[in-house]
Amino acid sequence: MTQRERQILKWIEENPLISQQELADKAGITRSSAAVHISNLMKQGHIAGKGYIVRTAPYAVVVGGVNMDIGGRSHKALVPADSNPGQVRMSLGGVGRNIAHNLALLGVDVRLLTAFGDDMNAQRIAASCGELGIDISQCLTVPGAATSTYLFIADEQGDMALAVSDMEIYDHVTPAFLAGRARLLQNAQVIVVDTNIPPESIAWLAENVKLPIFADPVSTAKAEKLRPVLGRLHTLKPNRLEAELLSGVSITDQESLDRAVDALLDTGLRRVFVSLGGDGVYAADHQQRLHLPCCPGRMVNTTGCGDAAMAAITWAYLEGTGLEGTARAAMAAGAIAMESGETINPDMSARSLKARAEQL
Repeated sequence: MTQRERQILKWIEENPLISQQELADKAGITRSSAAVHISNLMKQGHIAGKGYIVRTAPYAVVVGGVNMDIGGRSHKALVPADSNPGQVRMSLGGVGRNIAHNLALLGVDVRLLTAFGDDMNAQRIAASCGELGIDISQCLTVPGAATSTYLFIADEQGDMALAVSDMEIYDHVTPAFLAGRARLLQNAQVIVVDTNIPPESIAWLAENVKLPIFADPVSTAKAEKLRPVLGRLHTLKPNRLEAELLSGVSITDQESLDRAVDALLDTGLRRVFVSLGGDGVYAADHQQRLHLPCCPGRMVNTTGCGDAAMAAITWAYLEGTGLEGTARAAMAAGAIAMESGETINPDMSARSLKARAEQL
């Protein structure tokens, strides 16, 4: 589905009896062009018959990781091979879950596909998803397995000293598992995938789901899974290091940044949003490029800013927003996220996002 088709579908959902001429006037195109877009939407199965009956309410599917994060911080300098007095906290995490959480706060109907263990952590995550309205009805529960868990110990300054990551559960998110959820996937408006799932599963999505796929590389160690399918993705949101890895271009200045983006877009990608940390975001498609600074805000915690930005990029697409508006939404989401001590800021909403984006 093109950006224009997404926009037209949104108008049809708001008013199923809207005429082709009204659609053409809203879009600034001819009536015949509007008719072509409507015909394409019918062929794709998004609308049917007279009155433009929408087949399914728009929803997004997130395929990726959910974690239980357990962190300990010592009150004083860490003493090896000993018990260190400090503070231990548990929180819900995982890139896929974080993106889905933010999407739910933004008012998006979101479905999550992942694998849970058969344990108390899975029950806690499931309860949270239920409260948020995140549909996990088609997730996999693996008997006897442990839900993905990230355990870390930080020193008295808050810097991580040691961590153990138990994420073998994601091996169960196989192509066969995804094929069994093909109907859910094919009827979505957009798919968001993170690289916690196996590379063959990412490849299955890219080859079999004929919908826009948005990808979050997660880390340089996992980003390599995306290389074989870059040309089949719609949108990529890497940070500077991930963009360097996937493009093969070392980014040191504006010229090298453009060359890296060129290399990524040349694969067939539709859009790239390169997160530059404190330098904002560089957004590009095949017609436009722009660099937006960070949105003003009070920094409390930067964990989860990237996940919030990815959710905002997805939300903006569903709203029919263009490249600049989408980049503004991403920056606004990052600013809102960093103002909370938690990974997900409960103040995230479509209204707060729009208000913050207008400040850029």
